[in-house]
Amino acid sequence: MSSTVHTQAPANQETLGMWLGVLGVAFFAITLPMTRLATGTADAPQLSPWFVTLGRAALAGLLSAVFLLVTRSPRPQAHQWKPLGMAVLGNVIGYPLLLAYALRVVTASHAAVITALLPLVSAMVAAWVLHQRARPGFWICAAVGSALVVLFSVLRASQHTGGGFGFEWADLLLVGAVIAASFGYIYGAQVTPALGAERVICWVCVLALPLTLPATVLLWPQQPVATSAWVGFVYVGVFSMWIGFFAWYRGLALGGALRVSQTQLLQPFLSILAAVPLLGEALDAVTLGFAAAVVVTVVISKKLSQSPAARAPLARSP
Repeated sequence: MSSTVHTQAPANQETLGMWLGVLGVAFFAITLPMTRLATGTADAPQLSPWFVTLGRAALAGLLSAVFLLVTRSPRPQAHQWKPLGMAVLGNVIGYPLLLAYALRVVTASHAAVITALLPLVSAMVAAWVLHQRARPGFWICAAVGSALVVLFSVLRASQHTGGGFGFEWADLLLVGAVIAASFGYIYGAQVTPALGAERVICWVCVLALPLTLPATVLLWPQQPVATSAWVGFVYVGVFSMWIGFFAWYRGLALGGALRVSQTQLLQPFLSILAAVPLLGEALDAVTLGFAAAVVVTVVISKKLSQSPAARAPLARSP
């Protein structure tokens, strides 16, 4: 009886971790169309990419400060500041800034071609930083799932542009955004078991507040801005930068960063679903077919990943 209970508890935790990962990804998925609304395009600019990046972090930082005070959260220990600092560089500055600049040039569908690589890059970073291991079948599923997402995104991009997919300078920004986000996610996950999922993102945002708050005031727009741009800005500040990480970091901690990171394979498809009401894009059968195929790879990769007993600890002291 005792053995059954102990076996069932980790399994339930992993399942909960996967669902929390999906919830976090759902919040993050809407970031693409909302960022597009906030920044506008090169022809019709709204909020500047720098203001969106630093302003959303400042908004999340103020909310985080309130949360930490209300919950009387203790300060992180000395060895935890490094991973928190890496999360600041990756999730507060690197990813949103590079994404915002790229989305002024390319469409959300085009951006999905590159950001679809995020799950595979996150898994590679997790294996390197957290010393996690998985069977070869896991990596095959990760590669197949990523290839499906990239293929689907390329098809959509070519349909929207009326031609082939060309690699341009904005794609380099998106590659940098993927790398930055991956490191931010994994370093944040490294200290989640000790600090708690909610406190990790809160400390990350508060740590950046001395920079982001005054910069937001200085960069406050002087020209009229569309209401839709402000809606996009508030969303990326409250949900993309704050609440989404509550679910995401908790999911990484419970389910394992290697496995839960694969739920990001769903992100391009959720972005497309969100873009239907936000950007007026149409939903077609090809989208649903590719989404179903990617879901299968996520499920299989979870089954092929290593057992909980063999998994290396998520939190490691430097």
